[in-house]
Amino acid sequence: MNMQLVTGNHAAGQAMSLAGEANRNARGVVCGIYPITPQTEIVEKVARFPFSKGRVIPVESEHSAMGVCIGAAANGARTFTASSSNGLAYMAENIMVAAFYRLPIVMAAVNRTLGPPWNIWADQGDSLMFRDFAWVQLYCDTSQDVADSSLLAFRIAEDPRVLLPVMVCMDAFIISHTSMEIEMASQEQADQFLPDCQIPHRLDSSRPFTTVGMTLPQDTLSHRLELDEAMKRVPAVLDEHRKNFNEVFGRQVAGAVSAYRTEDADRILIASGSLSTTTRDVVDAWRAKGEKVGLLRIKMFRPFPVEQVRRICRDAAKIGVLDRNYSAGTGGIFCHEVRSSLQGTGDQMVQGYLAGVGGGDVVPELVHEVVEDLTRRTRAGEPVWQGIE
Repeated sequence: MNMQLVTGNHAAGQAMSLAGEANRNARGVVCGIYPITPQTEIVEKVARFPFSKGRVIPVESEHSAMGVCIGAAANGARTFTASSSNGLAYMAENIMVAAFYRLPIVMAAVNRTLGPPWNIWADQGDSLMFRDFAWVQLYCDTSQDVADSSLLAFRIAEDPRVLLPVMVCMDAFIISHTSMEIEMASQEQADQFLPDCQIPHRLDSSRPFTTVGMTLPQDTLSHRLELDEAMKRVPAVLDEHRKNFNEVFGRQVAGAVSAYRTEDADRILIASGSLSTTTRDVVDAWRAKGEKVGLLRIKMFRPFPVEQVRRICRDAAKIGVLDRNYSAGTGGIFCHEVRSSLQGTGDQMVQGYLAGVGGGDVVPELVHEVVEDLTRRTRAGEPVWQGIE
């Protein structure tokens, strides 16, 4: 067992590097890198890794970092990068291109508040602004989850039934810079878990073809339908490769959702990322008082796990959604998705809570206030801003 005391950034950088090295017998690895707080440690870790075949390419901007990955993936290499906040915003054009080209690029996204005003603390708004692009999005709650999900991301992205890029997201500082003891994969395990990267539509000089040409509306419609079909295959592919992961590493990696004490819950809290760990402790405290409170952690935001949310929340009368993000004038983004998922399935009350927006601390007392508010409510109202002084 290879136990190490590492930060979330270290976990991501090491796991992605092991995945890149695992492709040394195929077309190798390429990583386009550009630093931005709080993800800089990831690209520093990657830059020091002794890859057998491939290149780490420092560039002049985040836009170029994703451009490097696009070019390399189009040529069949295993590719990955990392970014955060306004760096992701600067990368936006190429983030869209990577998905529409069906390139299995993996990106670590360290969730940081978008500015101005400038703020380096945790907020999921940066990755969630790409929620309508065809990227699989996974939100991690611990450094162990970051390490495991980073490896799993390559298996999902490169699966021929999917062939879509994957974001592995973690909360800035709370996970990215906090050290915890985790079980780190070895190179031998990464080699066993990850087959050679095979991109069927890669550029090939012996088989010339035109790509990225002008298309008519009907062609674009067909393309979007193919993306939709690929997204719909992700949940089954995810579960299949989670089983493969367990066989190789001897431990479970969290799936699209995780239910905690929800079997008989009349009130369910829904959270993602590091909010989940705090909320779990609060649920235990309410259970100790005889209150039927549960937690649903959502890890996979795209594609959104509609059926799992419906099944787990089916018998709960009240649902409170904690969002560390904000969509101007409409509240939290996860809350909107939950409401949409539950539409027409019953008369559950779904109340949104904005918690930790802009990186504020979400301490147990704040989550207790959420449960108290949810308990006394008889109807849903406007999103509740938590932590306002």
